[in-house]
Amino acid sequence: FADICLIPRKIHMDKPAVIIELKWDKSVSGAIAQIKEKKYIDALSEYQGNLILAGINYDRKTKTHICVIEKFQKV
Repeated sequence: FADICLIPRKIHMDKPAVIIELKWDKSVSGAIAQIKEKKYIDALSEYQGNLILAGINYDRKTKTHICVIEKFQKV
């Protein structure tokens, strides 16, 4: 299961859906890879609009966040 999934209402179908994976002392690229490897995207197979993937990591040592946002291309 993804940590957060946002799907626009029918009146806002011009907006993308977003799948967000949160990490703690890991990597944002690993978060994006997890979304793809575990096929979280399949849960939105009936969704026909644009899809954005976001990986967010919190570093406890530096107290900083890093975020990567990627537009998903349907095959």
